[in-house]
Amino acid sequence: MQTTITYDQAKRHVERKIGFMIHLTVFLAVNTGLILLNLQLGHDNWSVWPLFGWGIGVFFHGLSVVTHAPGNSWKQRMIQNELNKFQ
Repeated sequence: MQTTITYDQAKRHVERKIGFMIHLTVFLAVNTGLILLNLQLGHDNWSVWPLFGWGIGVFFHGLSVVTHAPGNSWKQRMIQNELNKFQ
């Protein structure tokens, strides 16, 4: 089976990268604001909790973009196997 990337697949991957960059930018902006607010108020270090929790989500979002969604090739092979059955 020859794997060729189509325009739609390339477009989807670019959209996923852009989505991750937007997610990362918002994460950094919001958490910078929370840290500054925390420093301004002088309370205990509560701003680390949203940073940690949201950071886990950003990490896995980035991981899914970088690894090119490994389940996708498995899905493509299954689709190709089904198509081969009917040819």
